[in-house]
Amino acid sequence: MPLSPTDEIVGPAARAGAGAGAFNVVQLEHAEAIVAGAEAAGRPVILQISENTARYHGGLEPIGLAALAVARAALVPVAVHLDHAESVDLVHEAARLGFSSVMFDASTLPYKENLRETREIAAYCHARDVWVEAELGEVGGKDGAHAPGVRTDPAEARDFVAATGVDALAVAVGSSHAMTTRDAVLDFALISALRDAVGVPLVLHGSSGVADAELARAVAAGMTKVNVSTYLNKQFTRAARTYLEAHPSAVDPRTYLGPARDAVADAVAHLLGVLHGGHGRAGKR
Repeated sequence: MPLSPTDEIVGPAARAGAGAGAFNVVQLEHAEAIVAGAEAAGRPVILQISENTARYHGGLEPIGLAALAVARAALVPVAVHLDHAESVDLVHEAARLGFSSVMFDASTLPYKENLRETREIAAYCHARDVWVEAELGEVGGKDGAHAPGVRTDPAEARDFVAATGVDALAVAVGSSHAMTTRDAVLDFALISALRDAVGVPLVLHGSSGVADAELARAVAAGMTKVNVSTYLNKQFTRAARTYLEAHPSAVDPRTYLGPARDAVADAVAHLLGVLHGGHGRAGKR
């Protein structure tokens, strides 16, 4: 199939041994901030919208079309990706709206069911030039549904990718979703083993809990797509709270959402530098 915008970002990063930053959008300010940070860093970026965020907005279309509009206006390559979708109907909607990729998450199902459902999703999406990510070896912390001690087996991962035809695989190597501290302990030997076993890019979920140096080391070991959400939300909330504490009579949301948006842009620019082998960019941390 033709390369999707997501593949045009993730593929070159994988071949260069660099990381592709994938950042979650909760509202319009997030999408604007992520793209601003990518433009400041001069790097491509992936905007991710989760099933939970679509539910928050009453559906995928409002936030999805907004993210697609921000992506089209960007000065760097930007892809729009559906993250952690358990609903087949939502995957179909994302493809209709023009998302370039989806992450179908059947990782809580028994292996054979995960494989069967993921294979069906991959066939549907590939017929529409949509890139597909799946998960094997439940990454902890997602709504309490995933077992935090699980690790992805390299041989099983190799067989799963071959049987499903997915374009990327999210693997469990020690990170956990929704961490507010950056002290996750990754299994770098396992990352390298998975890289050697699997012929598609690896995806690190729960990257908010991983320190800068460890993110760079994970990319060097074989990770390519690196997902970040909670860390950006921390920066967003901290900046908004700081403004409101200093201006308790403020009522115009733009006065505090603006600084919050700027804080996320700064964090994104920094993290993209880390993922591309640099030391990031100093900023409002």
